[in-house]
Amino acid sequence: MMNLIIGLGVVLVLVILYMIFRIGNLVGLVKGEQGKVGSGNKVNAFLFMVFMIGGLTLFFWYSYAHFDRYTLPVASEHGQLTDHLFWITMAICVAAFAIIFVVMFWFTYKYQYEEGRKAAFFADNHKLEILWTLVPAVVMALLIFRGLRVWNDITGPASKEAVVIELVAQQFFWTARYPGNKDEELGKIDFRLIDTSNEFGLDLSDKNSFDDFKSQTLHLPVGREVLLKIRAKDVLHSVFLPHFRVKMDAVPGMQTQFKFKPTLTTAEMRDKTGNPNFNYEMACTEICGKGHFSMRFPVVVDDEETYMKWKASQESWLKQNPDYLKFVPENLREFALIKSGLVPDNGSQAQGELKTVSIIK
Repeated sequence: MMNLIIGLGVVLVLVILYMIFRIGNLVGLVKGEQGKVGSGNKVNAFLFMVFMIGGLTLFFWYSYAHFDRYTLPVASEHGQLTDHLFWITMAICVAAFAIIFVVMFWFTYKYQYEEGRKAAFFADNHKLEILWTLVPAVVMALLIFRGLRVWNDITGPASKEAVVIELVAQQFFWTARYPGNKDEELGKIDFRLIDTSNEFGLDLSDKNSFDDFKSQTLHLPVGREVLLKIRAKDVLHSVFLPHFRVKMDAVPGMQTQFKFKPTLTTAEMRDKTGNPNFNYEMACTEICGKGHFSMRFPVVVDDEETYMKWKASQESWLKQNPDYLKFVPENLREFALIKSGLVPDNGSQAQGELKTVSIIK
């Protein structure tokens, strides 16, 4: 009810202002003053200059005084390059904006109406046209080529030492898949194998999939290159890690990827920000349905030792879902039992235990 009253009040004020304007025009028409320029013209020209100076002053003051409120600390190597490109682009845009802003308002003041003044007319100016065409074109080309180099680097092949992690998006949550502790390779997947338990579509005919495990938290090792392999199971989603300057769409039916190297652990970022409760976070920046707000994924950056301990403590997906051992080829089942951790890898004892595992029957 209150909103309706406020809305009606705003409409009423606008109607009153419009009527005052119309009455003013009619009075001027009756007095024969219609079309004449009064003293208000100079006042308006002066106010244009006041607005220009005040606007630019407020703009630069706010940008400087509240810089830390709209910028986040950088926590990745490529993020430094991304920010460098961003601030170069911002500096060029602000400089162009300020020049145009000043010239436009100065001309409004300088060439305000004066009786008897005639406007100068220039048919064309080829030098000026070439200048305002070539300069922006060269600047734009330099920015694009520099940005393209950075883009090709972060989306290109990762090094052999990179930590490879798969992120799978669906309405309305994320799941991470890691290569297991026995190797550093993710197993193959097949979307046709996806079901309520096998959310990744793991292909259990591939030996690399036996020790893969899933996580509801994205753990990253500091100082090591990380390759995120990204896909979606239903609609378009988007991976966004603001402190690492990572943003990449998750597209149904197509895998995308992004590589980066974290430079600050969670603990170091807490010290840097002075916030003991700070935590990295991943979000979805593509509106994907009614539950879009819930697609927040916790992120933890650890030192190498802590990361390896965490990884070693995780159980493989196959160990958590032993019923799926029946989908493993017969000749690989013993190997799958050992690699997945269903039985310990201790030689002859393991061989004896293999015979007692009823799940392979």
